[in-house]
Amino acid sequence: MREIIFDTETTGLDPVNGDRMVEIGCVEMVNRITTGETFHTYFNPERDMPAEAEAVHGLSATFLADKPRFAERADDLLAFLGDAPLVAHNAGFDFAFLNRELANCGREPIDRSRMVDTIALARVRHPGAKLSLDALCVRYGIDRSHRTRHGALLDSELLAQVYVELTGGRQIGLELAAGREEGHRPVIAARSRRFRPARSFAASEAERAAHAAFVATLKDPLWLS
Repeated sequence: MREIIFDTETTGLDPVNGDRMVEIGCVEMVNRITTGETFHTYFNPERDMPAEAEAVHGLSATFLADKPRFAERADDLLAFLGDAPLVAHNAGFDFAFLNRELANCGREPIDRSRMVDTIALARVRHPGAKLSLDALCVRYGIDRSHRTRHGALLDSELLAQVYVELTGGRQIGLELAAGREEGHRPVIAARSRRFRPARSFAASEAERAAHAAFVATLKDPLWLS
């Protein structure tokens, strides 16, 4: 099954009141194995960047000034997403921004039935625990030392590892990606098992004689009581 793990960075918390998406990162998984295929881009939000938001992701209005507008990359993004389920951490937030940007450029919204929220999954599996991406990485031993700030692609790559753990752990990847066909989609190899006949390890005459001699020295063996 193909799934897309994604994350966004924004100018704030509320797309209804004018906040915009400034970055999106997507990671493709097939059968819960990352394929190496990603989609990542920054967007010019055509507005200022609040200091509070810049402190989170480090993206300034100056840096974003020459980046494409969302409408210029919308078709590329939709082609990458396809009809796959979309997995995000606090997915309602990311869906709200994604669908607002799509509406702004005349595209149809993405149906929320495709939404998979890893916070909801984590809440069921770890009730009462901290559910931030950092906290889940610590819980599952996922290296996040290179995450000094939020970044959409990096966070998606970390979330892909967390998602595997939340949905069954490493054992779900027993079918290993053995190769790639055209289009860079993994070929999942069916595992085959070669059966071999049992081998005989009969004791030699000398070994049987040595064993009998040893048994004869035992006093009151349990099997005779």
